[in-house]
Amino acid sequence: MLDGDLIVSKTDVKGRITYGNRAFNQYSGFTENELLGTQHNIIRHPDMPRAVFKLLWDRLKDGQEVFAYVKNITKSGAYYWVFANVTPSYDAQGTLLGYFSVRRKPNPAAIKQIQPLYTQMLEAERLAGARDAMDVSTQLLLGILADKKLSYDDFVLGLQGY
Repeated sequence: MLDGDLIVSKTDVKGRITYGNRAFNQYSGFTENELLGTQHNIIRHPDMPRAVFKLLWDRLKDGQEVFAYVKNITKSGAYYWVFANVTPSYDAQGTLLGYFSVRRKPNPAAIKQIQPLYTQMLEAERLAGARDAMDVSTQLLLGILADKKLSYDDFVLGLQGY
């Protein structure tokens, strides 16, 4: 991604894309018509640990925003890294409407630290098997954070330089 670029998308409560800006179309390689109504995981790269998305969805279900480094796949099979901020979106009565995501260029130094961590998490998921993959990978991440004496938020925001 280029400095200053913002990829914006919105989904309904089931994760189906309801809006994507031009940058979303440009970076993903999909047209607006191809994206609207599809699951947002259409751009999920297989190198992403499942535990990262579990953390993301758990936080969103609790009404919290979440920041994450995400490797996305394009329509052509290429990839791009983003630093994502995802928040729940509510109407005036407090009813959940869906989710709003803004992605920007990640700090390149952060990706150098995140990539080996995600590789380690993916290997733990693979070794654990489908039934236990997410739990094992989540515990690996939480253990690393505990060793660093950092919360998840402090860890990812610190890598981005915030």
